[in-house]
Amino acid sequence: MKVLSITALLLATASPALCDPSVEVMHFWTSGGEAAALGAVRDKVVAEGVTWTDAPVAGGGGDQAKTALQARIASGNPPAAMLMLGQTITDWAAEGLLGNVDGLAEAQGWDAALPQAVKDFTRVDGHWVSVPTNVHRTDMIWASKAAFDKIGAAYPTTWEELNALAPKFVEAGIIPLAHGGQAWQEAYMFEAVALGVGGADFYRKALIDLDDATLRGPEMVAVFTQMAALRGMVDPNFPGRDWNLASAMVIKGEAAMQIMGDWAKGEFTNAGKNPGDDYACIPVPKAKGDGFVYLVNSLSLFTQEDPDLIKGQEVLASAIMDKDVQVAFNLAKGAIPARTDIDLSAMDPCAQATSAALAANDAGGTAVPTFAGTHAANAAVVGAATDAITAFFNSDMAAAEGATALADAIAAAQ
Repeated sequence: MKVLSITALLLATASPALCDPSVEVMHFWTSGGEAAALGAVRDKVVAEGVTWTDAPVAGGGGDQAKTALQARIASGNPPAAMLMLGQTITDWAAEGLLGNVDGLAEAQGWDAALPQAVKDFTRVDGHWVSVPTNVHRTDMIWASKAAFDKIGAAYPTTWEELNALAPKFVEAGIIPLAHGGQAWQEAYMFEAVALGVGGADFYRKALIDLDDATLRGPEMVAVFTQMAALRGMVDPNFPGRDWNLASAMVIKGEAAMQIMGDWAKGEFTNAGKNPGDDYACIPVPKAKGDGFVYLVNSLSLFTQEDPDLIKGQEVLASAIMDKDVQVAFNLAKGAIPARTDIDLSAMDPCAQATSAALAANDAGGTAVPTFAGTHAANAAVVGAATDAITAFFNSDMAAAEGATALADAIAAAQ
């Protein structure tokens, strides 16, 4: 794999005075909480004398951003940095298009500061080609305290309890489940249900190993049975709704719950809401022990030749890994810092609980990488599976038929 060292290029090509370092960052962080989080990185970069060019591409799942990136690369004009996920990073590195900040990472001790789950998706073939901003948990429920208080119910701890709440919310004039009918959102909901219903071992066999017998087995049918129950809890206007608008429904008490990764917390924070007082952040019910689905966000670095652009990339990388920036970023984003050597006392109870849960599940072997976010499988497999999942959710297809469609789609994509 061809990987060019940004540090080496800087030393080899820099003139005595780098007069105009700059960095262009392409991303799909466009909601209020996400924009606030990225602002913490931008402010640090600008304070270091680097010009920041923001290149946002709307679309929470990143599909539009991928298309825009491909067009930029085809025209020979890649951005300095790009938000990308999981095996997409590996794919671009294999094409020889990503540079690295190995020298900076060694000087700043990144290897000791980051958990292996993060390094698996930021260091490729021994080279630091991507810089991690945070770790998300995707198997989460965001619940309106006001909605639960209205019906006098406790937050659900089992799927049976969750399902039984739906008619009570409807009777009270509250939408049981806020959802945005976009394919990527349904894929993240599916992986949360897969872990919650089937457990970590099932998740690993089905969505990481892609074992055909498991994909067609009774546990997968049970997963789709629960997905069918959830599709009966959404309002008629869910198709096409952006995820943050679904979060706003919970924030306003119009809906009781949303199943979404913990980036949703950024919307609650941005709206001035507090965990415990205004909302609950709870994992989806776990029918078979513990479990935690993680997603690593990072900015990948495309090879540049201009020394000012290379300098901008190094300043960006250093800013992202700054401990204060990691805290500020994740307070706004709703996630937890990528670094493990950070004092979390400034973080809210949701973040502290998530950090503790990741450590416990990592130690117990029940932390699994996101499927929807292309950590567990490559983009082709995830894309085919997502099509099958969203087709099921937007139909009256039977659970067994949904499981078969998913298995067939994954088999065809391999």
